[in-house]
Amino acid sequence: MIALESLMLRRGGTVDPSKFLDEKFELYSIPAFDAGEPELVFGKEIGSSKQIFQPGDVLLSKIVPHIRRSWVVGPERGRRIIGSSEWMVFRSDDFDPGYLRHVLLSDPFHRQFMQTVSGVGGSLLRAKPAQVAKIEIPFPEIAEQKRIAAILDKADALRAKRRKALEQLDALAQAIFIEMFGDPFQNPKEWPRIPLGELLSNIESGKSPVCEDRPSKDGEWGILKLGAVTKCEYLSSENKALPVGVQPDVRFEVKAGDLLFSRKNTYELVAACALVDETPPRMLLPDLIFRFCFPENSRLNSSYLHRLLITGSKRREVQKLAGGAAGSMPNISKEKLRGLPIELPPLALQQEFAERVKKVELMKAEMRKSLTQLDDLFSSLQHRAFRGEL
Repeated sequence: MIALESLMLRRGGTVDPSKFLDEKFELYSIPAFDAGEPELVFGKEIGSSKQIFQPGDVLLSKIVPHIRRSWVVGPERGRRIIGSSEWMVFRSDDFDPGYLRHVLLSDPFHRQFMQTVSGVGGSLLRAKPAQVAKIEIPFPEIAEQKRIAAILDKADALRAKRRKALEQLDALAQAIFIEMFGDPFQNPKEWPRIPLGELLSNIESGKSPVCEDRPSKDGEWGILKLGAVTKCEYLSSENKALPVGVQPDVRFEVKAGDLLFSRKNTYELVAACALVDETPPRMLLPDLIFRFCFPENSRLNSSYLHRLLITGSKRREVQKLAGGAAGSMPNISKEKLRGLPIELPPLALQQEFAERVKKVELMKAEMRKSLTQLDDLFSSLQHRAFRGEL
């Protein structure tokens, strides 16, 4: 076991890219990590000083620490490699970069990492490098590090293939939508546009009492968090337990078939929409998530409306409805949402779309089940690897 301070870069070089207007840099930013590859950006497009990285550096994000972000800087490709100050940098000839990355993403490390965090919440939460430096990690000889990293890389590659397959199935559902209805912004099939409020019986919002700082357990009531819909797929695990003694308002219990919509979040995440296929009982709607209610003999199919609202051009249109005071998260009011124009094809065509997408969703459910099994296997391998049992 060694403390991370022996591997952590304390004083690396920095550069102000704005002084090199026409130089193209390879930028390791937090958004670039989420996109899966560094950005190629001219100096004139970068507004602040950056750290200078070297190939083989291992990066660990300080911000939004509950999201695990660790990255190995790739090979030199003829450009200066720079990155955000939100990365902690590890550099040494004594470790294998792939091995260290796996350690920094592991459950045991992450539990200790979260104990170094401070801030007021959300994107303002940050890990403290001085405390992270004190965390001890398993540190075998470098040949053993490489062996462990190779095994974990193979298992991780299987998980990546499953995730890629899920992305392709989602792209298939989107392609079916565009084939049948066209892009909603262009509306090439000239569907009539009807205000959403005329097509719904109600837009409901729930309540958000102070909750326990943990998910609900079997039999407990839980209040959904925004994360339950942020990915535009319903995640019932994203909830907080209702405290003992607080009476649940059963009117706001979430049911299969509900269409949920996040009215408040950052500009990038607001207006996420998720259709509830199935849900455990005793999940309650919070005040930051709307539920769309459909009348009898509705002219709208919920599956069609869900896919319409998460289609890129339509979601951008919806996000423009968000407003709010400076410094606050953007919010979409019920009044503005009711006025949103909805492209309305014949109901029979919407229902045909729903049937086709249902088949895709069944395939996705099987793929998610397989991914869960691979995640469990990977977690088990990690546990054994860092205990010297692999």
